[in-house]
Amino acid sequence: MRLSRRLASTTVALALVLPLSYEAMTHAHARVHTAPTQAEPREPFGADCRIGVTGSHVTAYCHNPYPQTDSVSLHVECARWWDLDSDGSAVEAEPAQTVRLTARCWKEVGSVWVSHQREG
Repeated sequence: MRLSRRLASTTVALALVLPLSYEAMTHAHARVHTAPTQAEPREPFGADCRIGVTGSHVTAYCHNPYPQTDSVSLHVECARWWDLDSDGSAVEAEPAQTVRLTARCWKEVGSVWVSHQREG
């Protein structure tokens, strides 16, 4: 009886530890970064965007502190299956300029993000 309890507790411990170690292993591989292949370093780029959601309305303010124009677009996925998701038109954020992007869903907002693209 004592041997079967030890075997059972060992089996339970292994069952709990193995999935955790597998998760840690997959996350460790996800963090591996490769060195840039370009010889010269890239200039900093990309507007800093702050997104606010109030009910079904989304507002993003993007400020571009860099000397190169950043073309930003607001993307909204609505929570309800019947509510239309939206991909906003690209707006140019010139150097030292702040732009405002807005969108809305009929009901709840599921997720929001801003995409960036270099101009020129």
